[in-house]
Amino acid sequence: MASKDAKKKDPVFSLISGTVAGGVEGVITYPTEYVKTQLQLQAGGKLQPGEYRFKGPIDCLVTTFKQRGFFAIYTGVGALAIGNAAKAGVRFLTYDQIANQLRDKDGKLSGVRSLLAGLGAGMTEAALVVTPSETIKTKLIHDRNSQTPKYKGLVHGTKTILQEEGFSGIYRGVGPVMARQGANSAVRFSCYSTFRQWLQNYRGQGEAPLPSAYTFAAGAMAGIVTVYTTMPLDVVKTRMQSLEARQLYKNSVDCLIKVVKANGVLSLWKGTTPRLARLIFSGGIVFTVYEQVYNGLSVFKSN
Repeated sequence: MASKDAKKKDPVFSLISGTVAGGVEGVITYPTEYVKTQLQLQAGGKLQPGEYRFKGPIDCLVTTFKQRGFFAIYTGVGALAIGNAAKAGVRFLTYDQIANQLRDKDGKLSGVRSLLAGLGAGMTEAALVVTPSETIKTKLIHDRNSQTPKYKGLVHGTKTILQEEGFSGIYRGVGPVMARQGANSAVRFSCYSTFRQWLQNYRGQGEAPLPSAYTFAAGAMAGIVTVYTTMPLDVVKTRMQSLEARQLYKNSVDCLIKVVKANGVLSLWKGTTPRLARLIFSGGIVFTVYEQVYNGLSVFKSN
Protein backbone atom coordinates (compact mmCIF):
# COMPACT_ATOMS: atom_id res chain seq x y z
CA MET A 1 0.00 0.00 0.00
CA ALA A 2 1.43 3.41 -1.03
CA SER A 3 1.47 6.13 1.60
CA LYS A 4 0.03 9.55 0.98
CA ASP A 5 3.42 11.16 1.72
CA ALA A 6 5.13 8.94 -0.85
CA LYS A 7 2.81 10.32 -3.54
CA LYS A 8 3.34 13.97 -2.65
CA LYS A 9 5.05 16.15 -5.25
CA ASP A 10 8.03 18.35 -4.36
CA PRO A 11 6.94 22.01 -4.92
CA VAL A 12 10.37 23.14 -6.17
CA PHE A 13 10.57 20.25 -8.64
CA SER A 14 6.99 20.99 -9.79
CA LEU A 15 7.84 24.65 -10.44
CA ILE A 16 11.09 23.91 -12.31
CA SER A 17 9.62 21.08 -14.38
CA GLY A 18 6.49 23.04 -15.28
CA THR A 19 8.48 26.16 -16.25
CA VAL A 20 10.81 24.21 -18.57
CA ALA A 21 7.90 22.31 -20.10
CA GLY A 22 5.89 25.49 -20.73
CA GLY A 23 8.79 27.30 -22.41
CA VAL A 24 9.60 24.40 -24.73
CA GLU A 25 5.96 23.86 -25.65
CA GLY A 26 5.30 27.56 -26.25
CA VAL A 27 8.08 28.04 -28.80
CA ILE A 28 7.40 24.80 -30.71
CA THR A 29 3.65 25.33 -31.12
CA TYR A 30 3.50 29.14 -31.48
CA PRO A 31 2.61 29.28 -35.23
CA THR A 32 -0.69 27.50 -34.52
CA GLU A 33 -1.41 30.01 -31.72
CA TYR A 34 -0.69 32.89 -34.12
CA VAL A 35 -3.10 31.52 -36.74
CA LYS A 36 -5.82 30.83 -34.15
CA THR A 37 -5.55 34.38 -32.81
CA GLN A 38 -5.70 35.92 -36.29
CA LEU A 39 -8.85 33.99 -37.21
CA GLN A 40 -10.55 34.85 -33.91
CA LEU A 41 -9.73 38.55 -34.24
CA GLN A 42 -11.61 38.54 -37.56
CA ALA A 43 -14.52 36.45 -36.23
CA GLY A 44 -16.59 39.26 -34.79
CA GLY A 45 -14.82 42.51 -35.50
CA LYS A 46 -14.24 45.00 -38.30
CA LEU A 47 -11.18 44.62 -40.51
CA GLN A 48 -8.42 47.19 -40.35
CA PRO A 49 -8.10 49.38 -43.50
CA GLY A 50 -6.41 47.28 -46.18
CA GLU A 51 -6.61 44.10 -44.06
CA TYR A 52 -7.27 40.83 -45.89
CA ARG A 53 -9.88 38.41 -44.51
CA PHE A 54 -8.44 34.92 -44.24
CA LYS A 55 -10.41 31.98 -45.65
CA GLY A 56 -9.10 29.52 -43.05
CA PRO A 57 -6.02 28.45 -41.09
CA ILE A 58 -3.97 27.29 -44.11
CA ASP A 59 -4.79 30.49 -46.02
CA CYS A 60 -3.81 32.55 -42.98
CA LEU A 61 -0.46 30.78 -42.66
CA VAL A 62 0.37 30.89 -46.39
CA THR A 63 -0.75 34.52 -46.89
CA THR A 64 1.16 35.74 -43.83
CA PHE A 65 4.31 33.91 -44.98
CA LYS A 66 4.05 35.33 -48.53
CA GLN A 67 3.30 38.91 -47.50
CA ARG A 68 5.43 39.30 -44.37
CA GLY A 69 7.92 36.46 -44.31
CA PHE A 70 8.53 33.49 -42.02
CA PHE A 71 9.19 35.45 -38.84
CA ALA A 72 5.81 37.21 -39.05
CA ILE A 73 4.15 34.02 -37.78
CA TYR A 74 6.27 34.42 -34.65
CA THR A 75 4.94 37.91 -33.92
CA GLY A 76 4.35 38.09 -30.18
CA VAL A 77 6.23 34.84 -29.47
CA GLY A 78 8.32 36.51 -26.76
CA ALA A 79 5.26 37.39 -24.69
CA LEU A 80 3.75 33.95 -25.12
CA ALA A 81 6.96 31.94 -24.53
CA ILE A 82 7.80 33.84 -21.34
CA GLY A 83 4.17 33.76 -20.26
CA ASN A 84 3.88 30.07 -21.16
CA ALA A 85 6.91 29.13 -19.06
CA ALA A 86 5.63 31.18 -16.12
CA LYS A 87 2.04 29.96 -16.31
CA ALA A 88 3.04 26.30 -16.71
CA GLY A 89 5.30 26.65 -13.68
CA VAL A 90 2.45 28.18 -11.65
CA ARG A 91 -0.05 25.66 -13.06
CA PHE A 92 1.91 22.52 -12.20
CA LEU A 93 3.05 23.90 -8.85
CA THR A 94 -0.53 24.82 -7.86
CA TYR A 95 -2.05 21.61 -9.21
CA ASP A 96 0.48 19.38 -7.48
CA GLN A 97 0.12 21.17 -4.14
CA ILE A 98 -3.70 21.13 -4.24
CA ALA A 99 -3.59 17.49 -5.34
CA ASN A 100 -1.28 16.71 -2.40
CA GLN A 101 -4.00 17.91 -0.04
CA LEU A 102 -6.79 16.05 -1.85
CA ARG A 103 -5.19 12.60 -2.05
CA ASP A 104 -6.74 9.82 0.03
CA LYS A 105 -4.86 7.83 2.68
CA ASP A 106 -3.44 5.55 -0.04
CA GLY A 107 -2.08 8.51 -1.96
CA LYS A 108 -4.63 8.18 -4.78
CA LEU A 109 -6.41 11.08 -6.47
CA SER A 110 -9.94 10.52 -7.79
CA GLY A 111 -11.18 12.00 -11.05
CA VAL A 112 -13.38 14.57 -9.29
CA ARG A 113 -10.55 15.66 -6.98
CA SER A 114 -8.18 15.94 -9.94
CA LEU A 115 -10.81 18.12 -11.65
CA LEU A 116 -10.98 20.41 -8.60
CA ALA A 117 -7.18 20.64 -8.38
CA GLY A 118 -7.05 21.52 -12.08
CA LEU A 119 -9.74 24.17 -11.66
CA GLY A 120 -7.79 25.82 -8.84
CA ALA A 121 -4.54 25.65 -10.81
CA GLY A 122 -6.11 27.17 -13.92
CA MET A 123 -7.73 30.09 -12.13
CA THR A 124 -4.51 30.82 -10.23
CA GLU A 125 -2.36 30.91 -13.36
CA ALA A 126 -4.99 33.05 -15.14
CA ALA A 127 -4.90 35.71 -12.43
CA LEU A 128 -1.12 35.76 -12.01
CA VAL A 129 0.28 35.16 -15.50
CA VAL A 130 -2.08 34.25 -18.36
CA THR A 131 -4.20 37.40 -18.61
CA PRO A 132 -1.35 39.93 -18.96
CA SER A 133 0.81 37.75 -21.26
CA GLU A 134 -2.05 36.80 -23.61
CA THR A 135 -3.47 40.32 -23.70
CA ILE A 136 -0.09 41.70 -24.78
CA LYS A 137 0.33 38.91 -27.36
CA THR A 138 -3.14 39.55 -28.82
CA LYS A 139 -2.61 43.32 -29.02
CA LEU A 140 0.80 42.86 -30.72
CA ILE A 141 -0.70 40.54 -33.36
CA HIS A 142 -3.71 42.82 -33.90
CA ASP A 143 -1.47 45.90 -34.21
CA ARG A 144 0.67 44.12 -36.80
CA ASN A 145 -2.42 43.79 -39.03
CA SER A 146 -2.85 47.58 -39.32
CA GLN A 147 -1.27 49.63 -42.12
CA THR A 148 0.71 51.69 -39.61
CA PRO A 149 1.73 49.45 -36.66
CA LYS A 150 2.65 51.46 -33.57
CA TYR A 151 4.31 48.75 -31.48
CA LYS A 152 8.00 48.14 -32.24
CA GLY A 153 8.27 44.90 -30.30
CA LEU A 154 7.44 43.18 -27.05
CA VAL A 155 9.10 45.67 -24.68
CA HIS A 156 7.96 48.78 -26.55
CA GLY A 157 4.45 47.36 -27.02
CA THR A 158 4.07 46.49 -23.34
CA LYS A 159 5.37 49.90 -22.27
CA THR A 160 3.01 51.69 -24.67
CA ILE A 161 -0.03 49.67 -23.56
CA LEU A 162 0.72 50.42 -19.90
CA GLN A 163 1.21 54.13 -20.63
CA GLU A 164 -2.00 54.45 -22.64
CA GLU A 165 -4.32 52.09 -20.73
CA GLY A 166 -2.66 51.43 -17.37
CA PHE A 167 -2.70 47.98 -15.75
CA SER A 168 -6.33 47.57 -16.77
CA GLY A 169 -5.05 47.48 -20.35
CA ILE A 170 -3.22 44.21 -19.76
CA TYR A 171 -5.93 42.78 -17.51
CA ARG A 172 -8.76 43.32 -19.96
CA GLY A 173 -10.82 40.14 -20.32
CA VAL A 174 -9.65 38.72 -16.98
CA GLY A 175 -13.10 37.21 -16.35
CA PRO A 176 -13.28 35.03 -19.48
CA VAL A 177 -9.58 34.20 -19.12
CA MET A 178 -10.10 32.85 -15.59
CA ALA A 179 -13.19 30.96 -16.73
CA ARG A 180 -11.42 29.52 -19.76
CA GLN A 181 -8.18 28.71 -17.95
CA GLY A 182 -9.98 27.17 -15.00
CA ALA A 183 -12.07 25.02 -17.34
CA ASN A 184 -8.98 24.22 -19.46
CA SER A 185 -6.92 22.97 -16.55
CA ALA A 186 -9.82 21.18 -14.87
CA VAL A 187 -10.59 19.21 -18.04
CA ARG A 188 -6.95 18.79 -19.09
CA PHE A 189 -5.55 17.53 -15.79
CA SER A 190 -8.48 15.24 -15.00
CA CYS A 191 -8.41 13.77 -18.53
CA TYR A 192 -4.63 13.39 -18.45
CA SER A 193 -4.76 11.65 -15.07
CA THR A 194 -7.47 9.30 -16.35
CA PHE A 195 -5.75 8.50 -19.66
CA ARG A 196 -2.39 8.12 -17.90
CA GLN A 197 -3.87 5.64 -15.43
CA TRP A 198 -5.46 3.66 -18.27
CA LEU A 199 -2.11 3.46 -20.04
CA GLN A 200 -0.36 2.56 -16.78
CA ASN A 201 -2.81 -0.32 -16.28
CA TYR A 202 -2.50 -1.37 -19.93
CA ARG A 203 1.30 -1.47 -19.66
CA GLY A 204 1.04 -3.62 -16.55
CA GLN A 205 4.21 -2.46 -14.78
CA GLY A 206 2.67 -0.93 -11.69
CA GLU A 207 3.72 2.60 -10.80
CA ALA A 208 6.94 2.53 -12.86
CA PRO A 209 7.47 5.79 -14.86
CA LEU A 210 5.74 5.69 -18.23
CA PRO A 211 7.82 6.00 -21.43
CA SER A 212 7.58 9.35 -23.26
CA ALA A 213 5.36 7.89 -26.00
CA TYR A 214 2.72 6.97 -23.41
CA THR A 215 2.74 10.35 -21.63
CA PHE A 216 2.65 12.13 -25.02
CA ALA A 217 -0.41 10.08 -26.04
CA ALA A 218 -2.19 10.80 -22.74
CA GLY A 219 -1.44 14.52 -23.02
CA ALA A 220 -2.52 14.67 -26.66
CA MET A 221 -5.86 12.96 -25.95
CA ALA A 222 -6.45 15.32 -23.02
CA GLY A 223 -5.77 18.23 -25.39
CA ILE A 224 -8.43 17.08 -27.85
CA VAL A 225 -11.13 16.90 -25.17
CA THR A 226 -10.07 20.30 -23.78
CA VAL A 227 -10.36 22.11 -27.13
CA TYR A 228 -13.94 21.19 -27.91
CA THR A 229 -15.25 21.78 -24.39
CA THR A 230 -13.65 25.22 -23.84
CA MET A 231 -13.46 26.83 -27.31
CA PRO A 232 -16.32 29.37 -26.84
CA LEU A 233 -14.55 30.79 -23.77
CA ASP A 234 -11.36 31.10 -25.80
CA VAL A 235 -13.09 33.05 -28.60
CA VAL A 236 -14.67 35.52 -26.15
CA LYS A 237 -11.33 35.91 -24.37
CA THR A 238 -9.54 36.78 -27.63
CA ARG A 239 -12.20 39.28 -28.72
CA MET A 240 -12.12 40.98 -25.31
CA GLN A 241 -8.34 41.43 -25.64
CA SER A 242 -8.44 42.95 -29.14
CA LEU A 243 -7.49 46.57 -29.80
CA GLU A 244 -11.09 47.73 -30.37
CA ALA A 245 -12.63 45.79 -27.45
CA ARG A 246 -13.24 48.93 -25.39
CA GLN A 247 -15.28 50.48 -28.20
CA LEU A 248 -17.17 47.34 -29.26
CA TYR A 249 -18.08 45.48 -26.07
CA LYS A 250 -19.44 46.44 -22.66
CA ASN A 251 -18.35 43.17 -21.05
CA SER A 252 -17.78 39.48 -21.79
CA VAL A 253 -21.51 38.65 -22.02
CA ASP A 254 -22.07 41.53 -24.45
CA CYS A 255 -19.12 40.26 -26.50
CA LEU A 256 -20.58 36.75 -26.60
CA ILE A 257 -23.99 38.00 -27.74
CA LYS A 258 -22.56 40.28 -30.45
CA VAL A 259 -20.25 37.60 -31.87
CA VAL A 260 -23.15 35.10 -32.06
CA LYS A 261 -25.51 37.69 -33.62
CA ALA A 262 -22.93 38.72 -36.20
CA ASN A 263 -21.64 35.29 -37.21
CA GLY A 264 -23.84 32.60 -35.65
CA VAL A 265 -23.30 30.11 -32.83
CA LEU A 266 -20.70 28.11 -34.76
CA SER A 267 -18.42 31.17 -34.81
CA LEU A 268 -17.75 30.38 -31.13
CA TRP A 269 -15.67 27.48 -32.42
CA LYS A 270 -13.76 29.74 -34.83
CA GLY A 271 -10.08 28.84 -34.85
CA THR A 272 -10.74 25.31 -33.58
CA THR A 273 -8.44 23.65 -36.15
CA PRO A 274 -5.24 25.55 -35.25
CA ARG A 275 -6.06 25.38 -31.54
CA LEU A 276 -6.73 21.65 -31.86
CA ALA A 277 -3.40 21.19 -33.64
CA ARG A 278 -1.67 23.20 -30.94
CA LEU A 279 -3.26 21.48 -27.95
CA ILE A 280 -2.72 17.97 -29.33
CA PHE A 281 1.01 18.69 -29.61
CA SER A 282 1.22 21.04 -26.62
CA GLY A 283 -0.58 18.53 -24.40
CA GLY A 284 1.81 15.81 -25.48
CA ILE A 285 4.89 18.02 -25.21
CA VAL A 286 4.13 19.77 -21.91
CA PHE A 287 3.20 16.64 -19.96
CA THR A 288 6.07 14.62 -21.45
CA VAL A 289 8.70 17.28 -20.74
CA TYR A 290 7.25 17.83 -17.25
CA GLU A 291 7.35 14.11 -16.41
CA GLN A 292 10.90 13.71 -17.79
CA VAL A 293 12.31 16.76 -16.00
CA TYR A 294 10.54 15.89 -12.72
CA ASN A 295 11.73 12.28 -12.84
CA GLY A 296 15.24 13.46 -13.69
CA LEU A 297 15.30 15.86 -10.73
CA SER A 298 13.97 13.11 -8.44
CA VAL A 299 16.72 10.71 -9.55
CA PHE A 300 19.36 13.43 -9.14
CA LYS A 301 18.11 14.18 -5.61
CA SER A 302 18.13 10.49 -4.61
CA ASN A 303 21.72 10.13 -5.80
